[in-house]
Amino acid sequence: MALLHMSINARDPEGVSAFLASLLGGEALPFPPFPESWIAFSGTDDGTAIEVYPLTHRLVAGESQVECRTQKAADEPTFAHIALATDLTADAVLALAGELDWPARRSNRGPFHCIEVWIEERLLIEVLDPEMRADYRAGMTMQNWRAMFDMDRPDRES
Repeated sequence: MALLHMSINARDPEGVSAFLASLLGGEALPFPPFPESWIAFSGTDDGTAIEVYPLTHRLVAGESQVECRTQKAADEPTFAHIALATDLTADAVLALAGELDWPARRSNRGPFHCIEVWIEERLLIEVLDPEMRADYRAGMTMQNWRAMFDMDRPDRES
């Protein structure tokens, strides 16, 4: 099982899509179903993609399928975030973020390390280079999670 695609919003959908496509080793293309939207495809060209909508766009359940509605932009940080694998080195990721003046830093999450990239200073992307991915896959298992937070202790309250 794997995440196939997801969507985010941004002040600059084209620029954010280009950045994400660089991380994914792919290409950013317009997303014609919704105006001013873009999509970043993975270089594996297996359908893995991230759609990037303007801040004003909202997906809603339409009469027969999803529809796009616009409303006032919510230009503030969000709790939602993603972890994204890249074949780039950590230094290359930091350099790409630096070119866009986005905050970025190496970070220790406990069971894994990542590079925090704050897209437009409002959306967190945890980027993992190949070495970081190996630690992530080894550390982020259900068994390790339960142990890390002592969830199997008999006297633990739920």
